[in-house]
Amino acid sequence: MESRNPVFNNSKAFKNGGYATFNDAPTATASQLEEMYSAQTATGVDTGRMTMDDVVVKTGLMFAVLLPLAAFNYWYQSGLLTLGGLVVGLVLGLVVSFKQSTNAALILTYAAAEGLFLGGISKVFETRWDGIVPQAVIATLAVFAVALAAYKSGRVRATPKFQRGVLIAMGGYLVFCLVNLVVMLVGGGGEFGLRQGPLGIAIGLFAVGLAAAMLILDFDFAERGVRNGLPERYSWLAAFGLVVTLVWLYIELLRLIAILRGD
Repeated sequence: MESRNPVFNNSKAFKNGGYATFNDAPTATASQLEEMYSAQTATGVDTGRMTMDDVVVKTGLMFAVLLPLAAFNYWYQSGLLTLGGLVVGLVLGLVVSFKQSTNAALILTYAAAEGLFLGGISKVFETRWDGIVPQAVIATLAVFAVALAAYKSGRVRATPKFQRGVLIAMGGYLVFCLVNLVVMLVGGGGEFGLRQGPLGIAIGLFAVGLAAAMLILDFDFAERGVRNGLPERYSWLAAFGLVVTLVWLYIELLRLIAILRGD
């Protein structure tokens, strides 16, 4: 997995998982080889390289920050905190994405902002459609489990063709979202703009499927990072990608379920 960081791109140690070799390295003796053979397998902590355990832990840390703040704003119901979380989360999300930042403080701050936003928006939906939040949470976990199972089974792979298809679909969806936002701002459509009735359901199902495809890309990013021996700090970037996709998936499911339930 090639990094966008020019430092890594210019280093042989970070290209295609390659490592530098040394022709003058001393040959190990028989006793040294025996000792190396008997030693425990090196972990990510020992090697300083990214592991799947690192990704899982970092993802858990992000949710450990996100969920309490979401619960706080769910009960506190502050419109200011909800709007602030939306703006700050959007800005930090763009910064991390475009800079490919692995800064832990920046990523955890993003998780905090998203927690405030999710808590507030979840309360808005729950007030209108009683019981919708548990339904959306269960649906999010179900989609995540199906995507993970499909990826681990090898039935779905992030091939170049698959990646191109997902990126094209994402571009088209973003254009639709911008158009829909303009329609809502000028007072057209209903409370979800153009996303009403059968069209709204179709768009919602498409968005959920697109989010599931993005999860496949997130899993692939993490797996290739481990395989190519990226530095441990890149586990933060892999965790960030997973959380961003899960947050988006949850929001899409909230909206889809609301459309299906109607008034």
